[in-house]
Amino acid sequence: MSETKASAHITGQREPLGESGTPPVIDAAFARWLADRAGQLLLQVREDMGYADGKALKAAGDKAAHDLLRTELARWRPADAVLSEEDDQSRLAWTGEKNAMRPDRLDASRVWVVDPLDGTREFSEEGRTDWAVHVALWTADCHSPNCLAAGAVAMPAQHRTIATDHPPAYPPMPLSAATGGPIRIAASRTRPPAFVTALADDIGAELVPMGSAGVKIAAVINGDADAYVHAGGQYEWDSAAPVAVATATGLHASRIDGSELKYNQPDPKLPDLVVCRKDLAPRLLAALQRHLPVT
Repeated sequence: MSETKASAHITGQREPLGESGTPPVIDAAFARWLADRAGQLLLQVREDMGYADGKALKAAGDKAAHDLLRTELARWRPADAVLSEEDDQSRLAWTGEKNAMRPDRLDASRVWVVDPLDGTREFSEEGRTDWAVHVALWTADCHSPNCLAAGAVAMPAQHRTIATDHPPAYPPMPLSAATGGPIRIAASRTRPPAFVTALADDIGAELVPMGSAGVKIAAVINGDADAYVHAGGQYEWDSAAPVAVATATGLHASRIDGSELKYNQPDPKLPDLVVCRKDLAPRLLAALQRHLPVT
């Protein structure tokens, strides 16, 4: 790849993907469209830059996908607020202190919660497909605690997108579970939390290593894993889109203490969650009480 082209990707300047036409009007279909567009761009960045400089590839992917999502949202949903992982000061909590600037999203009725590139480590490694793009919509006018009205998770290297416009079917109970076999828990391939290992030992579960949070929840949705449990520290954009799809599918999703997941909060940190088949939820939540991390 030429030095000029690499520099263009790192600074966010990119060749156009081609005319995209008018996107869908329905929010759920629009979320899918957005995630797919960002995913196509990320595949292009990967192809153009190669894998020789992983750090540069990560930076280029994050910026290119973020800029695309921000541009399309500003064009097609200009009245909506946005919370993106790549926003400046996105991780800062608003405490209500005097003279502190209140984020616009906290007064908005519609907020897009996006992770332009979930799984940068996997994205930068040749041959890995376990990374994703997350696009979710939070609305104040809602009938569920999490208030997620739409969501899409694109897994571009797998040529697959799951979204709330056409939710996947509820995953069937695997034969192993029906015959008393081990529960399969999706876990980090590089650094599974110690409490998840202890939980697996307690209930006789098998840890299934894989990459990004979105891919792990997608594995539960697709029936390739029975549960995903995390308590190592995450933010709203890490889970909003996959949780939206999981709940649309009919799966259980909550904090690890069983409380509801809530989004567009003053503090965007949402450090833990469990997503699983509903028949497993009581057993997992009970076991989790014995292994909750000390905070």
